[in-house]
Amino acid sequence: MELVNMTDLIAKPTSLMSNCTVDTSYRFTFYQVSYSVIFLLGLASNSLAVRRLCLSPCTMNSTAIYMVSLSTADLFFVISLPLRIYYYHQKARASSWTPGAAYCQVTFIVKYISLYGGIFFLVCIAVDRYFAVVRPLASTVRRLRVARVVSGGIWCLVLGLSVGLPLLRSAAAHQSQPCLLDPSSHRHRTIILVALGLVLAAFLLPALLLLYSYCRVLRVLSRPRHRCRSRRRTLRVIYWVLGVFLLCFLPYHVNLLGFTLTHVGLLPHCGLAKVTKAAHPIVLSLASFNCCLNPLVYYFSSSLVHREAPSRGGSGSQ
Repeated sequence: MELVNMTDLIAKPTSLMSNCTVDTSYRFTFYQVSYSVIFLLGLASNSLAVRRLCLSPCTMNSTAIYMVSLSTADLFFVISLPLRIYYYHQKARASSWTPGAAYCQVTFIVKYISLYGGIFFLVCIAVDRYFAVVRPLASTVRRLRVARVVSGGIWCLVLGLSVGLPLLRSAAAHQSQPCLLDPSSHRHRTIILVALGLVLAAFLLPALLLLYSYCRVLRVLSRPRHRCRSRRRTLRVIYWVLGVFLLCFLPYHVNLLGFTLTHVGLLPHCGLAKVTKAAHPIVLSLASFNCCLNPLVYYFSSSLVHREAPSRGGSGSQ
């Protein structure tokens, strides 16, 4: 149950793609298993990360603020997983139960909070590393104040996006089936494409900012005077964040683009429609799995959190 949710949310394809079907009945069991694993791992790891960060105020610096926000966004998604597991359990049993509009809105909102909160706060960590390494003259205290303001602004943006997208997609839903999108009318297709554009922009713009920040950081760290132990710590954070982006977020958004364009009739390619539909459960589970991988960013950056603690002074370099 996601944005233009591939196999479940688009009730019927356009006439050009009506014969392009693929068996994805496995998805109900697959989602139950994958979401159960994500729920257990995500709840334990994010709860531990938030607890350790909040109980150590003396080490609260800009990196720690972004990490708390990242783990909080992930917890929003984790606590919604029992609802999703129940939904797919009912689907696997061929139950006649149909979720109402409120159920759909809540699950979409929580999903977007986790997905785009994860993207935006990972980018915040990347930009924070950029200023720590490339622009180290800014004091740690100043960066701490900025981090609080930026974190608050990001939360407003994420909440606005998370509420706005479900409202937008509800305008293109079937009246009798509020969880299903209807690409059959021109007006509904336009709404679906607008929602797709917003989602891609919410991924591509942060991704470009992250790549720019980390390219500049890697350029500075390649200099001989930066070849030290702290360099290895920073590199571990960089590689892990990039890994999360490439593994979790990139396949989901690429698949979403291909699926949506084929099913609204802009790209009538039967093979692509089948591939993207079959791949959706996998890429969606990978996108959801980011809430289990994000706490490891805290693990790799914990030495940087302690090293740059305001109570210990310093310029916040690296």
